[in-house]
Amino acid sequence: MDIFIKNIVDLLKAEIPLSEDEIKGLIEIPPDLKMGDFAFPCFAVAKQLRNAPGKISSELAQKLAASELITDIKAHGPYLNFYVSKEMIFKTVLDEVFTESDSYGNSDSGVGKTAVIDYSSPNIAKHLAVHHLRSAVIGNAIYNLYKTLGYKCIGINHLGDWGTQFGQLIVAFKRWGPELKDQDSIKDTGLDISKLNELYVRFHKEARDNPSLEEEARDWFKKLEDGNEEAIETWQYFKDISLSEFERVYEKLGIKFDSYAGESFYNNMLDDTVNRIKDAGLSEISEEALIVNLEKYDMPPCILRKKDDASLYATRDICAAEYRKREYDLDKMIYVVGSEQRLHFKQFFKVLELMGYEWVNDCVHVDFGLIKFKDGKMSTREGKVILLEDLLEESCKIAMEIIEGKTSELENKAEVANDVGIGAIIFSELSTKRVKDVMFDWNEILNFDGETGPYVQYTHARLCSVIRKCGETVTNEIDYDVFKEDDELLLVKKLESFPLTIIRAAQHCEPSILSKYLLDLCSTFNRFYQHHRILIDDTDLKKARILLVDSVRQVIKNGLSILGLKAPERM
Repeated sequence: MDIFIKNIVDLLKAEIPLSEDEIKGLIEIPPDLKMGDFAFPCFAVAKQLRNAPGKISSELAQKLAASELITDIKAHGPYLNFYVSKEMIFKTVLDEVFTESDSYGNSDSGVGKTAVIDYSSPNIAKHLAVHHLRSAVIGNAIYNLYKTLGYKCIGINHLGDWGTQFGQLIVAFKRWGPELKDQDSIKDTGLDISKLNELYVRFHKEARDNPSLEEEARDWFKKLEDGNEEAIETWQYFKDISLSEFERVYEKLGIKFDSYAGESFYNNMLDDTVNRIKDAGLSEISEEALIVNLEKYDMPPCILRKKDDASLYATRDICAAEYRKREYDLDKMIYVVGSEQRLHFKQFFKVLELMGYEWVNDCVHVDFGLIKFKDGKMSTREGKVILLEDLLEESCKIAMEIIEGKTSELENKAEVANDVGIGAIIFSELSTKRVKDVMFDWNEILNFDGETGPYVQYTHARLCSVIRKCGETVTNEIDYDVFKEDDELLLVKKLESFPLTIIRAAQHCEPSILSKYLLDLCSTFNRFYQHHRILIDDTDLKKARILLVDSVRQVIKNGLSILGLKAPERM
């Protein structure tokens, strides 16, 4: 693909006032074969050239000369359409997929750059629940997308491990937790995250009738902030229990992090951050709280410290951003946090801007909608949550039932059911635009025939089956001139657009762009498979089509891997 785009860029750069990277970023794949193989939207340069887009495309079509790769150039309204050599497109794309294999789609555009991705970020001492799922899988996919572009990626799980709720939990532990008198230390209590959650729920129930518990909790959190040994030991134990549980569930999802630096990590840096804001003349006192007044920017004030001198989320996020820039010399910082936090990010990004940090322009809030259930919203305080691990296990169980209903010959059913069950959950979160709310529906998520993860995985398994039945080694030493069918051309052009799809998905931090691509690729292949035989007597055509099939298999596998799914070879 790059060879065609490079040729187009070389043709255009002498005629239009854009850089090579800008031209490359604007090149599109037309929706119809009749409209060419690539298109350049001329309205992108209409202002600079002071001409109508249609006239620009017509003039460029007359000026630019065809070549061995680009066989024709035509104007189509505001678009300049490029037609490439059909034999060359088959040879170039299939050779590239075959040669690069698992790395097809990778790019060097991010080499030498660092992207920090902040995602998941659950509160410690609580189970990972369904509402933690979206940030985790969206963030993981964005991490993989940027890694594919060559970036050094730093995945950070900014744990919610500080705040008054830990004063509440310490009170609950001391009042209703295991007795310590017969044990050497808190670590001998046998507490797990379920018991911690029960204590948290009990605290809020008891506090309704006994408001003094809240004051007691504030006192214990103050002790925690002041470094009280008992408070610190208890809090650290809660954190250790939580991390052990989190990592076990993340492993099921295939998600890892490079750092678990949470809110508490920045405690000793907060004063310096606040002092820098004060020294810049940005802060003021309002109702005994320290704030940055953002009224002129049509935003509420950004509160740095409450009247009791306690810090807030914004203070910690400003501090964390400063630290990450110093520590990683990052080129991009991506926060994968729900849409309900849009105002928070607008406020703290504005404060960073007012502090004079130009790199705030490299910070982006990647927001997303909610997971919705027919039973309504969940509440940790009330103990009404659907645990993430329970959801994953249920999905794997249903996947096993479906697989057993389809075949009795599969040897590794449990492994496949796990890959399909987990994959179905992940894909369901990534198959629609992230800003939309997702209504959870088992019937849709695990449908092998719908626009689902199992459908894409099943198509991959079908491709593997065709290659096994062929019984011959796949080779790229074929006669590329045997490809004559439009369905074959549609398929290879779909493969050709995979690297561009990755770039677009990363640029927009939108994994659904890649999910939709995979669904379209599977649909395109399945149409080809219905209309054309692959294992035929014509040896040259069979070898060529097997290479095409294997290329589709490879691209599906690569795409699923970026999204965080496995690609079973048998289903």
